[in-house]
Amino acid sequence: MHVLFIGDVVGEPGFRAIATYLPHLVSKYDVELVIANAENIADGNGVTRSTANALFEHGVDVLTNGNHAWDKKEALDYIKSEPRLLRPHNYPAGTPGSGWCIFTTKHGHKVGILNLLGNLFMPGDLACPFATALQALEQKPEDVKVIIVDVHAEVASEKIGMGWYLDGKVSAVVGTHTHVPTADERILPKGTGYITDVGMSGCYDSIVGLDTQKMLNRLIDKQPESMSVAEGKATLCAVMLDIDEISGRCREIFRLRVAESDMDSGMDELRLV
Repeated sequence: MHVLFIGDVVGEPGFRAIATYLPHLVSKYDVELVIANAENIADGNGVTRSTANALFEHGVDVLTNGNHAWDKKEALDYIKSEPRLLRPHNYPAGTPGSGWCIFTTKHGHKVGILNLLGNLFMPGDLACPFATALQALEQKPEDVKVIIVDVHAEVASEKIGMGWYLDGKVSAVVGTHTHVPTADERILPKGTGYITDVGMSGCYDSIVGLDTQKMLNRLIDKQPESMSVAEGKATLCAVMLDIDEISGRCREIFRLRVAESDMDSGMDELRLV
C-alpha cells in the first residue's frame, strides 16, 4: 500500500499546493492514505475548523499537529469532535483530542497514526515522547499492522533517535517542524522507513514559509515584526511510503517535490532519490 505524508502545510500557498497537485499524486501512485501536518495551515500558526475541513475536502485523510496546535482557540473545541485531527500524544492527560487514531483506508486496511512532540527546545512541560510512543504501541489493537509516526521536533538527533527506538515497531517515522526537507530518507534495519524532516508545503521563496523581509527585520534589526505567511509560488513537499500491509514493514520511501514552476513548464513531479 502507498501512504503519502505531506510536510507542514503553511498558509494559503500550502493549501493551494495540495489542492493543485494532490489529485495527480493520488492517481499516479494509487495512494491509499494521505496524511498532512497542518499546524501552520491557518495564517501560518495553528489550525481552524474551516482550514482543516478544507484539507479533508481536498483529499487529506488525517491531519497531524505540533507546537502550534492551540494557537487558534477554536481548535480546542473542534478537535474534540474530529478524530482525524490529531494533536501531540504526549500532551498532559485531559488535553482535548488525541495524538493517536486508527484510520481505515479505501481498501479496508487499518492504519495507526501517532503524533508526537519533541522535548528539546520546544515549549511546554510534556511527557517523554519515547515513553509515550511505547505506551501507545502497547495498547494498539493486534490487527493494526501499519503504523505511521509523525515526530514534530526541533532537534535532528531527537528525531533520529525516535527512528532507531521504534525501528521494527512501526512502519515509518517521519520528522516535521523545521520546514526544510532532509536527504536522509532510508529504511532502517528492522523495516521502519525514516526521514528526519519531510519539509514544508508552502512558498519556498521565503524564510521557512514566512515573509522574508519581516523575518529579516526580526533577525537583523530585532524589530518586533509580526510574522506573516509569504506570498508566491506554491511547492508541495512529501514522502511516499510503500508499505507491506501484512507485515507492516516499509518496502520503499522516497521524497517528492512539486512546484508551480515545474508544472508550468510541463514537468512531472520531481521524485528525489
